[in-house]
Amino acid sequence: MILVSSANGAIGIDGVWKHFSEGLDALSAVERATWFVEDNEEDNSVGRGGLPNLDGEVELDASIMDGTTRSAGAVAGLKGYRHPISVARAVMEISPHVLIVGEGAARFAKEIGAERADLLTEKAAKIWREGLESLPEGLSGEILKKAKALTQDPDKAVGTVNFLAIDSKGKMASAVSTSGWAWKWPGRAGDSPVIGAGNYCDARFGAAACTGFGELSLRASTARTIVSYLSQGATPEEAGVRALLDLKDLDVDPSSMIMHSVIIGADGSHAAVSTDEKALYAWRDESCSSTQIERRIHVAV
Repeated sequence: MILVSSANGAIGIDGVWKHFSEGLDALSAVERATWFVEDNEEDNSVGRGGLPNLDGEVELDASIMDGTTRSAGAVAGLKGYRHPISVARAVMEISPHVLIVGEGAARFAKEIGAERADLLTEKAAKIWREGLESLPEGLSGEILKKAKALTQDPDKAVGTVNFLAIDSKGKMASAVSTSGWAWKWPGRAGDSPVIGAGNYCDARFGAAACTGFGELSLRASTARTIVSYLSQGATPEEAGVRALLDLKDLDVDPSSMIMHSVIIGADGSHAAVSTDEKALYAWRDESCSSTQIERRIHVAV
């Protein structure tokens, strides 16, 4: 049994561990752990309290994957619902689809009776307003340049929560949830809802999930690449390092080369990698009395 998450997911690991240790299945564990972060108003990168898009609206992306069947569900650009991860699970289990976006995602959420919520907090709205006010005056009327300028702040653009789990029966699952880039163009979807980019889980080999500049993992299929390396015999650390090094050839500004991933192998081994020397991750297994926070392996790209 093991739960692994991005550092901001520690509250989720703590929140579900008792039930997980008593037999809660991996898929439900990653879903319920995500709830804690989606409800955490102090986390401006996920759920309620997430930073809004350019128009001041909070748009949420999420995905969930069952490693045994490789079934998956995802939503993108979902507005007005408390737990996008649960809507994503319903997409997987109820609909014939994998990914539903925008107004269609909201209509689906309403149809299944998902709980509505006012997602924009005063704190997030204040940060959004201050960002707009900080722009050079010459950009005020140039909407595309304004959007690009605002989304270059890595502290506001790279937050997401990841959860990976193996339960007492050996079942594996993964979940990702985010509000995406602050001041993003309305309708922008990152890697989090894209299976293979920000989330991939195959119980035969392992699972991986990403945070960072999602456009990178969208272009490089980073989560699926990591699992592919695991399938070839690489350890979680080796697979993560190789996948991040794969990003070196992408033609991007060095300041945008920000990527983090958490990884578990089929045997429960785990690792986390990052282009940031100070990045952390969280994990807990049966040998621990509490959630552990550790430094990720730094990959210089």
